Amino acid sequence: MQNSSLKKGLSKRHVFFIALGSAIGTGLFYGSAGAIKVAGPSVLLAYCISGVMAFMVMRALGEMVLHNPLPGSFGRYASNYMNPFSGFLTGWTYVFEMVLVCLADITAFATYMGFWFPEVSPWLWTLGITLVITGLNLTAVKIYGEMEFWLSVVKIGAIIAMIIAGFGIMLFGFGTATHEATGIHNLWSNGGFMPNGWEGFIASFSVVVFAFGGIEIIGLMAVEVKDADRNIPKAINAIPFRILFFYVATLAILMSLYPWNKIGLEGSPFVTIFESLGIKYAANILNIVVITAAISAINSDLYGAGRMLHGLAEDGHAPKKLNFVSKSGIPVLSVLAMFCVLVIGVVLNYFVHDKLFFLIAAMATFATVFVWLMILLSQVCMRLKMSKAEQKNLRYQIPFWPVGPIIAILFMIFIIVLLGFFEDTAPALIVGIIWIVLMLVCYFVMKRTGNEAKHADLK
Repeated sequence: MQNSSLKKGLSKRHVFFIALGSAIGTGLFYGSAGAIKVAGPSVLLAYCISGVMAFMVMRALGEMVLHNPLPGSFGRYASNYMNPFSGFLTGWTYVFEMVLVCLADITAFATYMGFWFPEVSPWLWTLGITLVITGLNLTAVKIYGEMEFWLSVVKIGAIIAMIIAGFGIMLFGFGTATHEATGIHNLWSNGGFMPNGWEGFIASFSVVVFAFGGIEIIGLMAVEVKDADRNIPKAINAIPFRILFFYVATLAILMSLYPWNKIGLEGSPFVTIFESLGIKYAANILNIVVITAAISAINSDLYGAGRMLHGLAEDGHAPKKLNFVSKSGIPVLSVLAMFCVLVIGVVLNYFVHDKLFFLIAAMATFATVFVWLMILLSQVCMRLKMSKAEQKNLRYQIPFWPVGPIIAILFMIFIIVLLGFFEDTAPALIVGIIWIVLMLVCYFVMKRTGNEAKHADLK
């Protein structure tokens, strides 16, 4: 008999650090400069608002996960609480998102390694990291959790070091390389808190929201987490602290150290913090951190896509063979399917490495927001199908029901519409619409083929 059961191999320690590190990546270390350029200091408010909305998404997901933990998580919930097509669309859009982000991350990894080894062709680095991460994901889930734990420790440690260094420069005048007046006055100097007006502030949301993409992986881990009833809520409840500390506090210090309009003009803003302390190897230190962040992201992307493919197969929305699970609890064929897709990324890196990262990252924005929207809609539909008594007995309830989820849904729709108003993000919306149409065609072709097969069996 075919085995299809995932095993509980993730501990409280694994879940907590995966939750902390899931949204910390190149979006913070490099992407933050672009968000600051668009909105100035008001980007801090954009991060706060987007963080609250991301928290509402995770509370909606947490409510469903604790009520009914399922492989495939939000893909299965969309299917159960809305309709089969919604589950098909949500699951495959998440896989699409993870594929795009994973391709972007292996491309970024090759770029970072090129800093030290410029003579090595980028496609060799992408092939190497793809083989290593695939191999790790084919071992027990505990190995994945252990690797993510240590990678998250490095990322979190680096950010804490940057915050302490920033305070040191501001309070005690450590470092003499800044040549700029430091202090919180920089948050409202140089054009004010909102220097580019409301348009710049609103435009930053498409960049800021994407930075939080990946936190939904906590929902996919639920069926493999020991004592999920306690550990999943703790991981989700840590999200507001994570956003305030790792994003808002870090960028507030950064913009207090340097005028916002000078950040990112000379390399990474975080390199400048280290250089201001007289650390000669600042660029090398940051390169180690961003390589760690890229490896962590690739590892999580492959894990998340593999688990979602397994869930789609269980629901009949993907080839049944992808449902197979090894004796150690790994959806082997789903992981190998992702490996085959990443090989395409290796080939692309051979031909068009220089332009690949930004092209892929732009397309992933729509997928991230769309998946979040479907999670919120699934939770609302689940609630509407319950009696008041059943709703009252839910173990982990979303706050401010029903106003909170409604505001979060309107926010996600706003972000999707917003993509079409700016030249840089309009292609992402176009690709997203084409993707939905393609999925609609695939779903009805699949259903029609399935019905014809059933009729043939009956004859």
